[in-house]
Amino acid sequence: MSDQSVTPELRQWITDQAAAGMSSDDVLEAMLASGWHEAVAVAALEETLAGATPTALPPRSVVPDPLVDSSAAKLWAGDREVQVLATLGLPRVVVFGSFLADDECDGLIELAARRLARSETVQTETGASEVNEARTSEGMFFGRCENALCERVEKRIASLLRWPLENGEGLQVLRYRRGAEYKPHYDYFDPAQAGTRAVLQRGGQRVASMLCYLNTPVRGGATTFPDATLAIAAVKGNAVFFSYDRPHPSTRSLHGGAPVLEGDKWVATKWLREGHFE
Repeated sequence: MSDQSVTPELRQWITDQAAAGMSSDDVLEAMLASGWHEAVAVAALEETLAGATPTALPPRSVVPDPLVDSSAAKLWAGDREVQVLATLGLPRVVVFGSFLADDECDGLIELAARRLARSETVQTETGASEVNEARTSEGMFFGRCENALCERVEKRIASLLRWPLENGEGLQVLRYRRGAEYKPHYDYFDPAQAGTRAVLQRGGQRVASMLCYLNTPVRGGATTFPDATLAIAAVKGNAVFFSYDRPHPSTRSLHGGAPVLEGDKWVATKWLREGHFE
């Protein structure tokens, strides 16, 4: 498509699609399929649907990525072979089977259990942490490579994802009791928020996440990606990797932890940063 300007006709077309019930993500997908440049398409959507002045997308970042192709069924993770159960391009998601051994899962739960407290989120205005009603789990952070088990798991993640060990935060272990959930959210830090600048000083932007399931809940607790209509069951030892090459909804990395309906869910989360995390 040669004309890449945001015209009144384009704005009207977007308005008509929205009025017909098409989601903004579906409108964006239709525009990209028609040959629109992504930055122009996103700007047109923002201007038309939100009444905002069009802005350029944040620049892309280099992100972790496992060496997966359409034929890969297993990958070597430095000290252990893991299964490739599923992959998705947008959002970039890879589901791994048998990433952790049963005794590793049990060991992380045992080490974390004595240090659990109500989970917090980053306060976007200041960069500090706060309890948030959207996140009803209990959790704790290990320091990076705090003990032999954490070091083994973190080295495995670094090898599998081809990302420096020092560019990762310490493992966070979470316990979700019956009814607990984490409503859909993004893991990257919003550049528009005042507190983001302080957070980024510790290693730059988050660019990927690795969720490791430490047990299998009786019912519920799936990891969901609403923009992709994707739900991944929590299975002990399995892991879900997803990346976001820039801090923007166009990565479709919106995700959440569905409510646990029966039993508990334990998960270990590893966030990867652009640079050395201090």
